[in-house]
Amino acid sequence: MTELTVNGTRHRFDGDPLTPLLWYLRDELALSGTRFGCGAGLCGCCTVHIDGAAARACSVAVGDIDGKVVTTIEGLGGTVLHPLQKAWIQLDVPQCGYCQSGQIMQAAALLAGNPAPTDPDIDDAMSGNICRCGTYPRIRAAIKAVASGSHAGLAPPPGGQLAATAKPVP
Repeated sequence: MTELTVNGTRHRFDGDPLTPLLWYLRDELALSGTRFGCGAGLCGCCTVHIDGAAARACSVAVGDIDGKVVTTIEGLGGTVLHPLQKAWIQLDVPQCGYCQSGQIMQAAALLAGNPAPTDPDIDDAMSGNICRCGTYPRIRAAIKAVASGSHAGLAPPPGGQLAATAKPVP
């Protein structure tokens, strides 16, 4: 039996301890914001936080995180949008959007450890997260906006609508 806290709620997992955290989150807890990408921890699509550190959910066995705290994109901001989620919306960061929950989770871990990252710091921290649409300049701009505190004053993208809530696409 594995006990873990996911987005503030305590859970007990009685399945195969080798089950990847990704599948537990998606299939058992119905948290579809954490996405399957490569299945080998190389693309960053499935990035979550385990005890505050970025981790690839496809490469972590549930049995290895007994007693740990897991935060997914759904739990990142609690009941409100996290500043990174707001900046992502305001700067119209996503194109297809598939990788963006992993990108945001990686960026949140970066800012938690380095609240004033330089461009090389951002590039280094984000280098393991692949965006097939190439939105890297907008990702960096959103991270820098949050780091500087300027994200709250950004205007919505031209012709764009700001979402009231950030709901991941399954």
